[in-house]
Amino acid sequence: MRSVLRTFAAACCALLMLIGLNVGTAQAATVEVKLGTDAGMLAFEPSTVTIKSGDTVKFINNKLAPHNAVFEGHDEYSHGDLAFNPGESWEETFTEAGTFDYYCEPHRGAGMVGKVVVE
Repeated sequence: MRSVLRTFAAACCALLMLIGLNVGTAQAATVEVKLGTDAGMLAFEPSTVTIKSGDTVKFINNKLAPHNAVFEGHDEYSHGDLAFNPGESWEETFTEAGTFDYYCEPHRGAGMVGKVVVE
């Protein structure tokens, strides 16, 4: 009887350790932003995304090319090269909290602006 209880207790401890390891492991997320809306508007879709530090934003060229994403005061996140082909994409990983405003250089005057909020 004692050996059964010891085996059961050891199995419970091992199970609790495995559960504890999985609880503390958070996966970084990737959020997609379309450059040009599905309806053909000169806008980022969505125009504002809220993410956590360590998450990634994937910018995908959609419609009415060319597009890019220039972050004011943050060259490390800017993608100045123009994307011409539908489906062309790039990713930026944000590691610091804050609000990061960006725009499409060719279409800024048309109001093509966006924002990444990093919590």
